Amino acid sequence: MDRIDLFRIFCRVIECSSFTRAADTLGMPRSSVSAAVQELETRVSARLLQRTTRRVSPTQEGLAFYERCQRLIFDVEEAENLFRHDAAQPSGMLRVDVPGRIGRLIIAPALPEFLERHPKIDISLGVTDRAVNLYEDSLDCVLRVGPLSDSGLIARPVGKLPLINVASPAYLARHGTPQAPGDLPAHWAISYASPSSGRVEEWEWLEDGALRTLTVRSRVTVNSAEAYIACCLAGLGLIQIPAYDVRRHIEAGELVEVMPDHRPQAMPMTLLYPHRQFLSQRLQVFIEWLEALLKQHLLP
Repeated sequence: MDRIDLFRIFCRVIECSSFTRAADTLGMPRSSVSAAVQELETRVSARLLQRTTRRVSPTQEGLAFYERCQRLIFDVEEAENLFRHDAAQPSGMLRVDVPGRIGRLIIAPALPEFLERHPKIDISLGVTDRAVNLYEDSLDCVLRVGPLSDSGLIARPVGKLPLINVASPAYLARHGTPQAPGDLPAHWAISYASPSSGRVEEWEWLEDGALRTLTVRSRVTVNSAEAYIACCLAGLGLIQIPAYDVRRHIEAGELVEVMPDHRPQAMPMTLLYPHRQFLSQRLQVFIEWLEALLKQHLLP
C-alpha cells in the first residue's frame, strides 16, 4: 500500500478513536485498516496506537507522528494540484452540518449563489440540531449555536445570535402583556428541552450586565424549534427564541415581542473543523461565504 494511503488510514483511526468506525468512513474492511496501521508501525519501528477493548488512542509517538502525517498529506494534495489547469478554482465535495432552521431559512436559500460562484464545488448539507461527530460522519465543518464542550476541534467564533421574548396576540389578549420579569409569575411559558441532554431551559434575562434566571410555570414542553414556535403561535405561552427565527411571524403580526429591555443573553455561533493549518481551498471559500451570510442575516 502507498505510504500516503497508510498515513491517511492512520490519521482516520486516530480521529475516530476506533478501527471499526475508521473503516466505515473509509469504505474499507476493518481488517485492512488494522493491517495498514500494523504495517506503518513496522515501517517506523514504533508503537503508534494504544489499543483497548473500548478505545484506540495515540501513544506519545503516535501523536507526534499524526501531526507530521497531516502536514505531509496536505503537502501531497497541494503538489498534485500544482499544474492542473483548474487548480485556481476550488473543487470537490464539501460536507457540512448546520442547525435545522438556520439551514432551512438562511443557508439553503442562499446556496444557489455560492454554487454559481464556485461551479466545481458540490455540497452535502446536513440540517440537524443533534450533536454530530465530524470524523465519524465524514464532515468538513459544522456550525453550532450555544456553549461548546471541549471537543479538540478548531473553534472559529462567528458572532452572537440575539434572542428575544415573544408571544401571540391571542395569548396577550387573554393574559395581559408582561412588562418586566417581575410579571412572569402570573404568566405561562412554553418549556424547551434540549434535544441532546433533555435539560429544560429556564427563562433568562440580562439585568445590569448579570444573567438572571427564573422558572416560569408551563403546561407544554417541546424539544424542537419548530414545535416551540408552533405552540407559541397557538397561544400556549411565552417563548425565548432567536430573532431571525420569528422575524416573518412578527412582520405578519402573528407574534409580538415583549419585554424588549429584558432580553436573554445572546448565544455564540461557532464554526468547528478539524485542522487550522490544513484547510482545503473549498472549505476556506465556504467558511468565508458562510460568515458573511450569517452576519448579513442573523447578527445585529
